[in-house]
Amino acid sequence: MSTSLEKWVIKQAELTKPDRIHWCDGSDEEARKLINIGISEEKINNYPIFTELNQELWPNAYHHRSHPTDVSRTEHLTYVCYPDKDTAGPNNNWMDPNEAKAKLTKLSDGCMRGKTMYVLPYMMGHPDSPYSKACIQITDVTYVAVSMRIMTRMSKAVVNKIGDSNDFVKGLHSVGDFDTNKRFIMHFPQENFVWSIGSGYGGNALLGKKCFSLRIASFQGKNEGWLAEHMIIIGIEDPTGEITYVAAALPSACGKTNLALMQPSLPGYKIWVLGDDIAWLNIGEDGRLWAMNPETGFFGVAPGTSIKTNPNMIKTLKAGTFFPTLFTNTAIDTDKNEPWWEGLSSEPPKNVMDWQGNKWNPSLKTNAAHPNSRFTVSISQSPTISKEFNNPKGVPISAIIFGSKRSNTVPLVYESLNWQHGVFAGASMGSETTAAATHQVGLLRRDPMAMLPFCGYNMADYFKHWLNIGKNLKKPPKIFFVNWFRLDEYGKFIWPGFGENIRVLKWIIGRINNNISAKNTPIGLIPNLDDLDTNGLNIDKKNLEKLFDIDVQKWQEEAENTKSFLEQFGDRMPKEIFDELAALKNRL
Repeated sequence: MSTSLEKWVIKQAELTKPDRIHWCDGSDEEARKLINIGISEEKINNYPIFTELNQELWPNAYHHRSHPTDVSRTEHLTYVCYPDKDTAGPNNNWMDPNEAKAKLTKLSDGCMRGKTMYVLPYMMGHPDSPYSKACIQITDVTYVAVSMRIMTRMSKAVVNKIGDSNDFVKGLHSVGDFDTNKRFIMHFPQENFVWSIGSGYGGNALLGKKCFSLRIASFQGKNEGWLAEHMIIIGIEDPTGEITYVAAALPSACGKTNLALMQPSLPGYKIWVLGDDIAWLNIGEDGRLWAMNPETGFFGVAPGTSIKTNPNMIKTLKAGTFFPTLFTNTAIDTDKNEPWWEGLSSEPPKNVMDWQGNKWNPSLKTNAAHPNSRFTVSISQSPTISKEFNNPKGVPISAIIFGSKRSNTVPLVYESLNWQHGVFAGASMGSETTAAATHQVGLLRRDPMAMLPFCGYNMADYFKHWLNIGKNLKKPPKIFFVNWFRLDEYGKFIWPGFGENIRVLKWIIGRINNNISAKNTPIGLIPNLDDLDTNGLNIDKKNLEKLFDIDVQKWQEEAENTKSFLEQFGDRMPKEIFDELAALKNRL
């Protein structure tokens, strides 16, 4: 008698009609074979799936060039499918599950003809953790199979763990023919199922990533009493050796990965990374909030990453262990056969092939690397990986940090008055847009908790869930808000950012330990300037004060803008959130 898992795989094979089925075991040997298949047998847009890069300079590194129409998350083609639209909420595109399945059944019929179906068994989270989830993804491209091995704990032990149970997360993926009119990413949260066709891009194709560990998992968390969040997890070690763990939510390209792998400028401080993108937060037996990273890799934005901005990431990318490192849609320095992107070096190399395979030079006034070009690399290669990374319990969280990219209005850092006020601050987050989502750059976009594209159910219910989590915590973490991006009158960043952000984290730790004061403002608590360590920084007092300037008129506009955003959720929006909005207006 076949298991539920085998029956499900056979059913998908009958629909997609592959020539071969390969059950992956997650081994090193298998990864090498998959890379070789991608080099010699598989192509996208007439380019091999993988090309080998300079192995001396970038050990075990390979380049991938995606289809030119397939370079970012396609939020307008991403759907959440419940029987009723209200459960999906205005934050999601909705389609009736029956309609969605009929549409994708038609598109998927025979979509793997002539190809191999790869069955990927993987765990999200440590196998010994009570919070981990067993998953299966099907795909028809080696890029996804190799990427999922980097990003998750893939092994045949997962098949044994599932056994005859039907309790596993299911993902069916095919690149199809890359036709944008046939591209959909459909989520069925009530069935723990994701169905994706027409894209090979990470966020659309690595189904363990945003699709499961945020959209599906956020719904699971609501039902099971935990949170799935778009957050980094770091340990901040002070000069005494004390480590404080924090989780931080920042929208794409707001410095998440740089913060997670920060090289602190202050002597005696260290940052230990547990994750740069996703956190699962559970209430521990001790009544505190505990966090774990369900992933095992970094899928980061390449442009802007350099030895100056993120030296630890460059070291990670060049570490070259038994896990391959993938570069997607970067340019290539053809003289050295190494990846290149804007910001990697002050001057571009002499001979460059752009991300689409064309000869490039600066006079073309185009980007050599795609603005959303990526690297995929194992977290095990990071020189700053936390010794707690594989702790099945996770780590206790003392602070939650929300942040966004704002050229004015929001100060460098402020502390929320309490958990409920902090949830309101997260719910009202807005950030200036980036290339990771297919939107115009520089517009203010509301992005509560950096989860707007990833919350798998109605966000009004999500805010209620956050409020309920706070009520069930004996010692809730303090909640802070940061903004590294305020501009001066000449349009230049006032705050130097990167490794200097440790100065803000130092103040936050002081506030967690209640051994440093703060100044009350209408929006929350900000540092007294004397308490912010600015030794050695070249910022004049006028600009330092500007970092913390609370412009009442701008904040009144912010409150009105927030009100408009929240009102779209109607009666489902928790009263506590509108109470906080009213309280903010009164304080202003």
